[in-house]
Amino acid sequence: MKMIMISYNEAIDVEVAEALEKCNLKNYTKVAGTYGKGKTSGTHLGSDIWPGRNNILYVACRDEDVKPLIASIKDLRKALGREGIKAFVLPVEDMT
Repeated sequence: MKMIMISYNEAIDVEVAEALEKCNLKNYTKVAGTYGKGKTSGTHLGSDIWPGRNNILYVACRDEDVKPLIASIKDLRKALGREGIKAFVLPVEDMT
């Protein structure tokens, strides 16, 4: 089992939800209104100087679900350019 952490610009919330739906992944945990700085996406601190915020989705899934979701995220990165989206695949050692 894996945990995919997806950090993305809040402006593309609908597109990220569509990527999950396309991969038939219905369960996730969403952390809205996070702040950060990315090499290609810039700084998002929710302020007048650094406007914008990010969201984070945590998606626990089977190993075989990882590649299709990562492929969808890569497609979004290509289509949306600097809007900012990044996915990280983490092992899940235990789940209760």
